[in-house]
Amino acid sequence: MQDLTLVMAQLDPLVGDIPGNAELAVETVREACIEHKADVVVLPELFLTGYPPEDLLLRPSMEARLEEARARMAKRMARDVMVIVGYPGWRENGYYNLAGVLYNGEWLGEYAKQALPNYLVFDEHRYFTPGTRPLVVEHRGARLGILVCEDLWEGQPVRQAREAGADILVTLNASPFHQNKPAERLSLFAERAQAVRRPLVYVNQIGGQDDLVFDGGSLVVSAEGELRVRAPHWQVGLMPVRFVQRDGGWEPEAGECEPLGDDEDNLYCALVTGLRDYVNKSGFQGVVLGLSGGIDSALSLAIAVDALGPERVQAVMMPYHYTADISREDAAEQARLLGVRYEVMPIAPMVEAFTETLAESFAGTERDTTEENLQSRCRGVLLMALSNKKGLMVLTTGNKSEMAVGYATLYGDMVGGYNALKDVYKTWVYRLARWRNTQGLAIPERVIARPPSAELAPDQQDSDSLPGYDVLDAILERYIEGDMSAEAIIEAGFAAEDVYRVVKLVDRSEYKRRQAPLGVRVTVRGFGRDRRYPVVNGWQPGA
Repeated sequence: MQDLTLVMAQLDPLVGDIPGNAELAVETVREACIEHKADVVVLPELFLTGYPPEDLLLRPSMEARLEEARARMAKRMARDVMVIVGYPGWRENGYYNLAGVLYNGEWLGEYAKQALPNYLVFDEHRYFTPGTRPLVVEHRGARLGILVCEDLWEGQPVRQAREAGADILVTLNASPFHQNKPAERLSLFAERAQAVRRPLVYVNQIGGQDDLVFDGGSLVVSAEGELRVRAPHWQVGLMPVRFVQRDGGWEPEAGECEPLGDDEDNLYCALVTGLRDYVNKSGFQGVVLGLSGGIDSALSLAIAVDALGPERVQAVMMPYHYTADISREDAAEQARLLGVRYEVMPIAPMVEAFTETLAESFAGTERDTTEENLQSRCRGVLLMALSNKKGLMVLTTGNKSEMAVGYATLYGDMVGGYNALKDVYKTWVYRLARWRNTQGLAIPERVIARPPSAELAPDQQDSDSLPGYDVLDAILERYIEGDMSAEAIIEAGFAAEDVYRVVKLVDRSEYKRRQAPLGVRVTVRGFGRDRRYPVVNGWQPGA
C-alpha cells in the first residue's frame, strides 16, 4: 500500500526579513525530514516576505531579493522532499501571490492565487493580479492540487483543482484570527472537501504582525469532511499527517487533533501572542504601563507578564488626590502577585505646577474636563520618560468600548506604543479577567468586583458618563460590527436616548482613534484597517 507523509509547517515569519525567512524554511524542512521522514513539507502563504508585507511589495529591490532567496533555498534545501512555499513575484504580465514547488534543487512550478480578498483587513487588489490556472503536481503517486488561502473561501479554484486531477487539495494560508474564526474555518473546509470529495490540507501561519494575529490551527479534513488532524493553536511547530492510497483515492489517517479551546482561552492567547510578537519583533526590552488599580490595567498587566515574563514588565502607580486607597492597595497587591517591578510616582506636584502656570490664562473659567485631562497627561509624560530612559514600550490599557466613544485622553492615557485591549469590549475584559484567575490568581478579586472609574474627579464612576457596559457594548457591536443604523438598533429594543448618544460619540471620536496606538485585532471589525471613516464629515447619525 502506497503512502505519503505530509508535514504542515506552522511558522512565525518576520515580515520583510526575506533571508531570515528563507533560512527558517531550510531549517524547518531539514527538521521535518529528520523528525517525521517527510515526503512533502507545506509552508504558509507569502512565507518568504511574511504576511502581510503591504507596500514592501512595491519596493524596487523586492524581486531581486526573492530571486536570491529562492536560489539559495534550491541549493541548500534537503533532497528527496517536495517543498511548497508562498512568495510574491512578477510573472508574464502581472504581479502574483504565488505558491512555488521545490524539489531536489529545482523549482518545478508555481501556482498564482486566484481569489484576491479585498475586504476587512485585506487589500490584495492593491498589489496582485489574480491567477487563472490550476496547478497539480505529482509526488510519490499522489496528485497535489495547490491553492492559496482565499481560494478556499471563494470555492471555484477548489473545483478547478479537482477537475485538473487533484487527489489531495493543499492550501497555503495566512488567515488572521478573530473571535469564532477557528470554528468558522473548520465548517467551511469540511464543506469544501465534501463538495469535491477530496481530502483538504490547510496550513496557517502563527504569530502577531502589527495589529493582526495569526492562530495557526493547521488541519486536515477527509473527503467526507471529517477532521483527521489539527495542529495546536497559538504554537509554532510541525504537524505530520500520513496519507494512504485506498480504492484509487488518498485518505488521511487520523492523528493528533488539538481541541479548539473555549472562547476566553482563544481570545486571551490572541492578546498574549499579538503583544509578545510586537514587542519582540520591534526590539523592545520590555513594557511599562500605568497600573491604576482598575480592571483594564490589571488585565493588561496579566497579559504583559504572560507574554514577556515578569522580569520584562514594569508597573507604575501614579496617584493623585482622587485615587482611592483601595486602588493603591489593589495595584500593589497585583504587582506582588505577578512579581513585576513596581513603583509609586505621585503626580500631585506635576499637576499643581501645570495648574499654577495656567492659572492666569484660565482665570474666570469653571473647572471642567481640562483639569481632569491634566492628570492623565502628567501620567503620560512620566510613562514616556521611563520608556525613553529604559527602552521599554509604553503599553496603553484602554478597551474597545472606551476607544469607540472617545472615553480616553489624547496625549494622556492614550500615550503609548501598543494596546492589547484595543479591540476588546469592556464586557469581555471582565470575562477575561475572571478566566485568567482560573489559571492562577493574577488579578485581585476586588478589582473585578468594584464599579469602574477613571478617578479623575471626586466619586467619579464610568456610569456617570456612559450607559452600563452591557447596554453600551450591545449597541456598539450592532453599530460597529453590524453596521446597523441608529433606527435599526432602536427597533431592536434599545432606548433611543442611549442609542443616539452612543452613535454620536462613536462618530465624533474618529479623530482620537486615528491617533491611538496599534492594538491586537480580535473582532470582525476592528478600528483601523477594518473600519475607515473620515475624520471630518457631515454624515448624520441615524441615517
